[in-house]
Amino acid sequence: MQFLQVQGLQWQPPLVQLHAHGAFVSIFFSMLILLLSNSGQKAYGLCTMVRNQARNSDTIGGLAKAAGVGVETVRYYQRRGLLTEPARPHGEVRRYSEDDVKRLKFIRSAQTAGFTLAEIKELLDLDASDDRARARELARARVAALDEKIAQMREARDALAGLATACAKKRAGPCPILSAFDAK
Repeated sequence: MQFLQVQGLQWQPPLVQLHAHGAFVSIFFSMLILLLSNSGQKAYGLCTMVRNQARNSDTIGGLAKAAGVGVETVRYYQRRGLLTEPARPHGEVRRYSEDDVKRLKFIRSAQTAGFTLAEIKELLDLDASDDRARARELARARVAALDEKIAQMREARDALAGLATACAKKRAGPCPILSAFDAK
């Protein structure tokens, strides 16, 4: 295979299976490179342009990756009305913005804090209306629910610690831990 010299770059046409139109493809790429070199454009400019246009960061996969979720999670949030689905230009893929990434991260953070998706939707709507009183009310309700959950967890922890102590003291018979779980 011969190398072509285009503006100081060596280029070898891609290896193509030589079947009915394989030789045509190889000749086409060679002519494309020569045409670009005669027009004053660098041969690699075309590839760079295409790579820049096809960035993954603004596709649904890139959005999901940036927020640490799966693509199906993004689609689920779109169906629930938490995320908008951008328009899809004819023959192209949907493109997501940095604002979409921020919104998705907000949703995930609010979920981590224990808010339901309905509450998160309300928080997002409140952000647009700047209704701080309602946002405080939702936050206080969430704090109360967390306090209740913490109390339940402490109770469960204390019960389990007591069972572990009883198990360590009892040398014969059934294990108190296993017996406690069998009883329920």
